[in-house]
Amino acid sequence: MSQSHRSQKVADRIKVVVAGLLEGKIKDPRLGFVTITDTRVTGDLQHASIFYTVLGDEDEREATAQAFESAKGVIRAAVGRDLGLRITPSVDFFLDALPESAKALESLLEEVHQKDAEVIALRADAKFAGEADPYKSPRKPEDETLDN
Repeated sequence: MSQSHRSQKVADRIKVVVAGLLEGKIKDPRLGFVTITDTRVTGDLQHASIFYTVLGDEDEREATAQAFESAKGVIRAAVGRDLGLRITPSVDFFLDALPESAKALESLLEEVHQKDAEVIALRADAKFAGEADPYKSPRKPEDETLDN
């Protein structure tokens, strides 16, 4: 289901506010190199899902998730001040699986390229099983005089 224009605008604004908080106000050392990739807001504007990626290994991802969980109240308060809505949306943070999906897709594409190269190498030494043109060609008028 697509988001309404208003909820999309609110989601975009929340994304900007959270990114600004991560740059300046939130000084948690557990936060790694974080990128806010997407924000989605429910139609009634009462819940926001914020998706992020972290550059690093699994330990850094877990530490960043804990940092977001502990800073959830500060982030929600800042979002409420900035948006000026009657009800401040609750926020949840989700690790975005986009980088892992991209890696899996790239490995599949690499495998396809390798198999294509194998087929090209096999085709270079291949010979026709019969004639080069397996289809019957139409008879020419001089061929008919030979049959009589």
